Amino acid sequence: MLETSVRVLRLLSLLLQRREWAGAELAERLEVTTRTVRNDVDRLRRLGYQVDAGTGPGGGYRLGSGSALPPLVLDDDEAVAVAVGLRAAAAGSVAGIEEASLRALTKLERTLPRRLRPQVDALRNTTVSAAGGGPVVDRDTLTRLAAAAHGHERVRFRYEAHSGDATERDVEPHTLVYTGRRWYLLAWDTGRRDWRTFRADRITMLPPTTPAQRFVPREPPGGDAAAHVLRGVVDAPFRYRVRVRFAAAASVIAERATTTSSRITPLTADSCEMETGTDSLFDLVTYLGGFGVPFTAEEPGELRDLLRTLAERYLAAANP
Repeated sequence: MLETSVRVLRLLSLLLQRREWAGAELAERLEVTTRTVRNDVDRLRRLGYQVDAGTGPGGGYRLGSGSALPPLVLDDDEAVAVAVGLRAAAAGSVAGIEEASLRALTKLERTLPRRLRPQVDALRNTTVSAAGGGPVVDRDTLTRLAAAAHGHERVRFRYEAHSGDATERDVEPHTLVYTGRRWYLLAWDTGRRDWRTFRADRITMLPPTTPAQRFVPREPPGGDAAAHVLRGVVDAPFRYRVRVRFAAAASVIAERATTTSSRITPLTADSCEMETGTDSLFDLVTYLGGFGVPFTAEEPGELRDLLRTLAERYLAAANP
């Protein structure tokens, strides 16, 4: 029979793996009696874990959320994943969590088993972020929006548009979407009676109403909140709307694309079309060249003019 402390840790690990366990199943896994399982569950509760017990012959158990954060048990893969995620969060796009992420990472790395340290060190030393420097979002704004969406509570905020004009909005928040560069909120705008996508970094929360105004969640457009937000990002107001045809399969272009602000449509097995937008055609030309695939600029005309100018310049440079 396992030593009590080791057995309790194994019990906790099992409870973390599945939503619910029958008492007999846990007893069989731990090679103990169901009475011992009940005693070990009581030990976990004294340590701060909330373990709910079901009724019936099976005596099912499930791990709930308590009032305090108890110790966690992570397997090897989970520990490495958390360490890498915390390091990314420390340099991420959410203001206010950098210091907390570093503190948590320090605690985790101090307790990592020696066998895992080479994996974490290798990932840290050989990985750099190539993500664009997107705007930083206030942590409290994200947490308040997420809590309101989860609790189906309306929120009020001041929103600054791309033009700089600010308006007050009353919305039913549905989903937060992170594109790898920016955070967006998909919400039902009660004043405009339609779905709207808001950039989270342009939101300034206003005091909540008392009592809270709850709402019945609506089905997002097309049934997919993330897809709707991404479509809106592609169609956002840019100085130039761009359409390019690639001599490559859509899957190839999608794999090499480094921005979510584009829509890729297959044309044939070996060609596709990309729609996107930009405020700088010169930056776009550099981006398109990075695909390493022949392409044709279909619109705007300014893009074709710039490509001709650059082609002449490069040709002259190659023939001094």
